[in-house]
Amino acid sequence: MSKNKKHNKMSFGKYLSIFLLIVSVLVLVLVYFINVLPLEYFIVLVILVLITDLFAIMLLLSKGRIRNVIGILLTIILLILMIFGITYELNTLDFLKQFGFNSYKTENYNVIVLDSSEYDELEDLNDLSIAHLDLDTHKGLQNAVADIKKEIKFTSLVGEDISDLTEMLESDETSAIILESAQLSIIEEENKEFYDSIRIIWSTDVEIEIAKIGESVDVTKDSFNILISGIDTYGSITKVSRSDVNILVTVNPSTHSILLTSIPRDYYVLLPEFNEYDKLTHAGIYGIETSVSAVENLLDTTINYYIKVNFTSLIDIVDALGGITVESNYDFTTQDGYHFTKGTNELNGKEALSFARERKAFADGDRIRGQNQELILASLINKAMSASIITNYVDLLNALDDKFVTNITDEEITDFIKKQISEMPSWNINAISLDGSNAYDYTYSYKSQKLYVMKPYEESVLNTKEQINNTLLQ
Repeated sequence: MSKNKKHNKMSFGKYLSIFLLIVSVLVLVLVYFINVLPLEYFIVLVILVLITDLFAIMLLLSKGRIRNVIGILLTIILLILMIFGITYELNTLDFLKQFGFNSYKTENYNVIVLDSSEYDELEDLNDLSIAHLDLDTHKGLQNAVADIKKEIKFTSLVGEDISDLTEMLESDETSAIILESAQLSIIEEENKEFYDSIRIIWSTDVEIEIAKIGESVDVTKDSFNILISGIDTYGSITKVSRSDVNILVTVNPSTHSILLTSIPRDYYVLLPEFNEYDKLTHAGIYGIETSVSAVENLLDTTINYYIKVNFTSLIDIVDALGGITVESNYDFTTQDGYHFTKGTNELNGKEALSFARERKAFADGDRIRGQNQELILASLINKAMSASIITNYVDLLNALDDKFVTNITDEEITDFIKKQISEMPSWNINAISLDGSNAYDYTYSYKSQKLYVMKPYEESVLNTKEQINNTLLQ
């Protein structure tokens, strides 16, 4: 072999060795910054990478041709594995950026007129009257009204509640009304005839700052509560809307116990911010902070963290996990046409959403829906903690992008993951549901008409409090 060929061969081996070392260092640096591996695991990883790299480099720089070929093949394999690793790591870093308290919520306000009216644009209401709720009580409404006043002049009329505004519009006492989209959804549910007789001629999004929620703990040692709030909407997760899913997750990291407490959407609860009673689902209209305070007051416990998701979140997460397995207690068909059998069901994202939302197929309505939501959540937890998460990892992180808001910090979640990796515990998951009696009563959000509510059974609430405390203190 000529000197030039030998020189080129050695140069190629040196360059490939340097490239391998650079990529290896990048992999280890990213692992260090992600901070999900316990220290002892990280040290082992560093040693393994160094040993493997040194072995590959020795082969690359050796004089034997066969050794060189083996070294090149080994180095290429290592580089491919590391590039995949870097992809996983970058996705993880991007995912962790979503954790931490989100300081604002989005409210969408609409100017609404009767469909039979001649008003087609906001300018058509110039010098006329527009009715709305009390500005002092609804901060976002203040901003929406200010935006409207930049466009037209109008006379403000104040209604006591949503139903009062609808009556004012129907009786021609006002030319238009202003309602937030979540409030409009109440009208769709409670007064469909009126809802079908109106149209929106102008809308605006308003971002509102919210006070910090929750009390942080050491999630690797201390017990804690997480409220999972599922809002009944698609799209942006920062929007306020009715909370159709309300599940309190009580976690004890010392005993590896999880208690899922399902609270019916129509549970009649005190909203401490307004000192009035309403359906729990309506609390979501005023933001996650109102849902948290209502559940804390109901169950006499501290909610440390919250996770807010919506319809889009559930569909994408289930699909990213490759579907979930749910053991249904009933044979039923949903309103949107999906059929589920009693026993084992393999669900994709849309099927999981339909399974979790259905209530009209059951005589016990919300009670069964709450139980089904717990089945979905337990299946998600089990699938996410199984070995299959490795193959679906990147898809899952992409599915979670902008699909949830939470006040759990990235440091807390990585500490929890490190403990999970270090101990590999088997978690004991139990589920309970609050119960109550069917009734009709006035609500804070719709004061002039009695709505269907579920009045809490005192015994059910007391039993739930006891089980939550037992899980926290075990």
